[in-house]
Amino acid sequence: MSERDQPAKGEPLVADVMITDVVTVTPEMGVKEFAELLREKHIGGAPVVNDKGELVGIVSEGDLMALDADLHFPHYIQFLDSFIYLERTKHFEDRLKRAVAASVDDIMTRNVFTVRPDDPVRKAATLMANHGFDRVPVEQDGRVVGIVGRHEVLKALGL
Repeated sequence: MSERDQPAKGEPLVADVMITDVVTVTPEMGVKEFAELLREKHIGGAPVVNDKGELVGIVSEGDLMALDADLHFPHYIQFLDSFIYLERTKHFEDRLKRAVAASVDDIMTRNVFTVRPDDPVRKAATLMANHGFDRVPVEQDGRVVGIVGRHEVLKALGL
């Protein structure tokens, strides 16, 4: 923990505000099953853990919404029997893969920012503000031990 991350005296810690009853999902869970879980639990997303309980990603309503996004085929010109694409096709291929996703593994975000229970709440707030996150998993010893959402951060800040 850097000196900047050290909590000031009396400053709330992530452990003080985190939700410890965390709903997690596995990469193998079907997208439809995940959507039903979100509705049933009234949550907007969940950490993704492997069979060892290690954090491997995070998935949210936004990832589900991307499945319904309009797919626009890359612009191309046809010359003889060939197609010459006027833009890179990688972005289209990635969006197509997400649109036909069958599992959480296909739509989850793999590069997950986390906080620890002994981090100051302002660290979680900074991550949320800088990256546009709605929630940040709390990780300790390689395991998800909680989650902090915007509501918890605002409450800790007295707002």
